[in-house]
Formats: sequence, structure tokens, C-alpha cells
Amino acid sequence: MKKKLILSIVMSVLIISGCAHESSKQNEQTEESKTEMKYEIVQAQSLKMNQIYGIGFPGNDQALYVAANGGLNMYKDNKWYETTTYHHDYIGFQAVDNGFIASGHPQKGTGLKDPLGLVQSTDKGKSISKLAFYGQKNFHFTAASFTGNDIYVIGEQPSDDLSLGVNYSEDNGKTWKKSAYKGFNADSFGMIAVHNKDGAKMAMATRSGIFYSEDNGNTMKRITDPVMITALTFSGDSILYSSVENNQILLKMIQPTTGELTDVKFPFLDYENPITYLAVNPKNENQMAFSTYKNDVYESMDGGKNWSNLIKDGKIEQN
Repeated sequence: MKKKLILSIVMSVLIISGCAHESSKQNEQTEESKTEMKYEIVQAQSLKMNQIYGIGFPGNDQALYVAANGGLNMYKDNKWYETTTYHHDYIGFQAVDNGFIASGHPQKGTGLKDPLGLVQSTDKGKSISKLAFYGQKNFHFTAASFTGNDIYVIGEQPSDDLSLGVNYSEDNGKTWKKSAYKGFNADSFGMIAVHNKDGAKMAMATRSGIFYSEDNGNTMKRITDPVMITALTFSGDSILYSSVENNQILLKMIQPTTGELTDVKFPFLDYENPITYLAVNPKNENQMAFSTYKNDVYESMDGGKNWSNLIKDGKIEQN
């Protein structure tokens, strides 16, 4: 029963990856009347995150961002902050050098179509620009290079402008190509990570290990044992990842070209609470964070030697 439960949990991580809902009328929905809303980032007195959709360190801020069902939350200088409005469900949240890229669903009353397609913000969520597929598609699996214009998505339904499976753009969403993923033999797609500087280098988490590519996913090879991978992210040229092995949750660093492995220490997690998202600050690789299935959030400032528990069970109360 325990193994079936963890398989169910990880399957939800790999396949659903934080999907909250899909609008049954998304293709018919038109722009609604926009209500003027004052957007501010304020210190949170309390937070309740029922579902975390992504974490990261945007290059235009000095905070850890957590995208959750209630919108954006930021942790900075030992305090949590939240936004006063624009509480969008930023599914597929990806921190980049000038802000963040995401997919998902808008807050009602903001005049935005549902789904968002691919959008980008360069002002900490105050406004968003529409990159592609606005009002047409929602992407549970989205990845982007920290610098550059490389974006990856997994198309869940084929269309004229997007293929089923892995697709990538080298011009910030203007045009798209399908990855051939030759050599990929896993039975599931999962979370994608992209090298911070070289957008052709990407890696994918699957139930059968990490598959790595240096040519936009056109050729791929497995670089780990065939184990369940629940989360991954690049740290320089290496990949930080979490796996579920022998009834244990593990955190490791791998150098993809040599296969060199390093264990990373982290707080004990129950087998039924796997890591769902990982983030390393490209501007300070000693700063890293992870979230879990039960909405815990941890951060390390010294490369994983010591960790602080920022959120437990998705809740915080602060003065």
C-alpha cells in the first residue's frame, strides 16, 4: 500500500505538476471587463498555500519566489511577502534573469483570458506580457533558460502551431520546433530543466531517471540509474535533483557529462512527502531551495550544509 501511495504521489508530480483546474470553456472565453486593481507587494501576516506550482530566484529581485494557488509569495530578509492583487495561478513558474515566465490561469476580474498560455513579467508580477498561445493553452511543464530566449513546453494536445510532446523556442516563444528526443525510452514525460546560459542543454525528470540533451532534446541519454526522479534544476553545469529510492527521498548533484555524483544533505522528509520543486540561485549557487508535496518549503544559504524550514504544511504566521 505504501509503495502504491508514493507512486500515486509522484505520478501527480510528474504528470499533473500542480494543475489546479482547466476551464471547460477556455477556447470560447473572451476578454472580460477589467477591474482596476492596485498592485502592491506587502508583508504577509499569514499565508496558506494549498498547492505550490513552482519556486525560483528571479534575477530582478533578491527574494525566493513561491508561485501558489493564491498567487505569488516572496521570502526576503527573513520575512514573507504577498501581493495585494493579481493572484494568478502561475502553473509552470520559471524564474529568469529579468523576472519570470509562466503558464496557468488568471485571477477573475483582471480582464485576462483563461488559460494564460505563456506569459512573462519583468516587474515582479505587476504586469504580464503575452508570449504565446494566449487564451489557447495551459502548460503544466514549462522550462526556460535563466539568460537568453530559450523556452521548452510539453504539448499535451497536438495543434497546427505545437506538436504533441516536447517543443522548444529559441526566440522567447515566437516560433516553435519539435524535439526529436532520439534515445528517450522512458514511459513518462516530466519536469524539464534548462541550463542557465546554454539553452540547448536541457534535462528531464522521469520515472526512469534523468534524460539529458545538449541539442534541445533532439538526442537524449539517461545519465542516472532508472529511478523515480521527482524534481531537478541546473546548478551551473551540474544538475541538482531529488529521487525516490528504496523507500527514501534523496537529494543529489550530478555532473551530466562525467556522471560524477555528490550527495547533498537535507532535512529528513517522510517517504510520503517527496520534493516537488528545486531552485538554485544562478547569481549565488550556495542559495538553494525546495518545496514538497505537502507544501513545506526549505532554503539553504550555504550549498545545502544547513537548511531553514520557511513553511510547514503551506502555513505561516508572522508578526
